[in-house]
Amino acid sequence: MANLTHPLRIFGVSGAITLLTLIVVWVFMGPQAAVLAAILCVIEITFSFDNAIINARVLKTLSPFWQQLFLTVGILIAVFGMRLVFPIAIVAATTSLDWQQVLNLALNDPTKYAHALEGATPLITAFGGSFLMMLGLHFFFDWQRTVTWLALEKPLLKMHSNWLPAVITLLVLIGIVIIPEHPDWRSALVAGISGIVTYLVVHGLSEAVGHSKSLTGAKHKVGLAAFWTFLYLEVLDASFSFDGVIGAFAVTSDVIIIAAGLGVGAFWVRSLTIYMVRKQVLDQYKFLEHGAHYTILILSIIMLLSVFFHLPEVVPGLLGISVIGASVYASIRHHRRSLP
Repeated sequence: MANLTHPLRIFGVSGAITLLTLIVVWVFMGPQAAVLAAILCVIEITFSFDNAIINARVLKTLSPFWQQLFLTVGILIAVFGMRLVFPIAIVAATTSLDWQQVLNLALNDPTKYAHALEGATPLITAFGGSFLMMLGLHFFFDWQRTVTWLALEKPLLKMHSNWLPAVITLLVLIGIVIIPEHPDWRSALVAGISGIVTYLVVHGLSEAVGHSKSLTGAKHKVGLAAFWTFLYLEVLDASFSFDGVIGAFAVTSDVIIIAAGLGVGAFWVRSLTIYMVRKQVLDQYKFLEHGAHYTILILSIIMLLSVFFHLPEVVPGLLGISVIGASVYASIRHHRRSLP
């Protein structure tokens, strides 16, 4: 019987796709393009550890069939939908151009395309920042959580309320979006509220249907519960990918190179998620989830601030790596202390 937990089995496909993609880019676009695609791939992987951790937390509740669907259909949505089609759709929706004109702009005048996408940034970051803030706050206000890392988490558990994350996110959104005088504040506010509502609907349906299934004794989510959880994972991936797509233009304005680099990186993030599930990494590192959710809160605040204030993309990445690294170190120390 094949060993499903062997790293080569989990990461082999991603490695092969990476090699093939870089060869194709090298042949048709030259060595410099291949190097830029490789750089974008590394950046996507490095700054997506929090994404992989959250994905693993959710994915382990699904049946093997839906886990496989996440790796096949889900990766196609992540690569082509979120990192190629979605930016074009956003530009078409926020400008007077139709999608054919935007596609022509992306392929033949990437500088103007990047400028048009930058104009849609307030809406993108407001939606993604609000959705991710809801995710982070929901974790820390979850009264059923028994493991805490930092001392400030215990009082939050006692303040449990289903609506508190939404109220806090809305207040933060209003404080950041309305106070500065900016012509796009109304659109950004609507986009942010849409992010809150999307989280409440998708996550709420996933949890509600999943709870009814758990009453029957089912170990993993299947059917409708699995579908809503799968949809939740895709929206989650979209929220994480917004910043990466926009930030990639700091490396290159060529959308083909961006799609190749970020797309290959998305394959590795998916493989890393599966590795964490099959190796039960979250069970071995007690505070890893906490580090990921702190990182998500930091990222969400930076995304909301970036509606009007530009911050270098490296800032949330380095902060995230530092927090997750600290949670891994704390987990190792806790494990050593628990040994007899």
